[in-house]
Amino acid sequence: MSGLIGKKIGMTSIFDENGKNIPCTVIEAGPCVVTQVRTEEVDGYEAVQLGFDDKADKNATKAALGHFKKAGTVAKRKVVEFKGFDEEYKLGDTVTVEHFTEGEFVDVSATSKGKGFQGVVKRHNFGGVGQATHGQHNRLRAPGSIGAASYPARVFKGMKMAGRMGGEKVKVQNLRVLKVVPEKNLLVVKGCVPGHKNAYVTIQK
Repeated sequence: MSGLIGKKIGMTSIFDENGKNIPCTVIEAGPCVVTQVRTEEVDGYEAVQLGFDDKADKNATKAALGHFKKAGTVAKRKVVEFKGFDEEYKLGDTVTVEHFTEGEFVDVSATSKGKGFQGVVKRHNFGGVGQATHGQHNRLRAPGSIGAASYPARVFKGMKMAGRMGGEKVKVQNLRVLKVVPEKNLLVVKGCVPGHKNAYVTIQK
């Protein structure tokens, strides 16, 4: 799917024509530079590699500097490949937020916020033991039995337990584009998207 690389600015809300308050996320989408064009003959598949967010040359490797120099641009912090563009792009071309139109639906993916080590109530929505009766004074958020006995005498893989939560790639699908602001490279989508403020996001049609 074709798309753009962006940066999550934050959340706000706007009113629609019926006066309903809609929560939305503001994304700085592009401009992205075409840093490589994949072809069937050379690479075995067709795709367009886009780069976003300038980076100082001193912070980039020599290999990366040479790669971006071919496209006639400076080093980029984020590089992603996209398929399915209708237009023919060449090295050095720029793709802007005008690639999207108001009213269409997009998929947004990013790395979710890291929550650290969490218990089963927060991580897996366990209910705890419910009421603190029958001597359950300190077991309200405990996982309880995990089902193992003399047989199978082990814990099955994938058992829902406490552990590290968040920090995973998450995709939210079918978010409606509420507004496109080309002069500021802003995209406003309905609802929330994963990641912290200023996190890199991938927007796909």
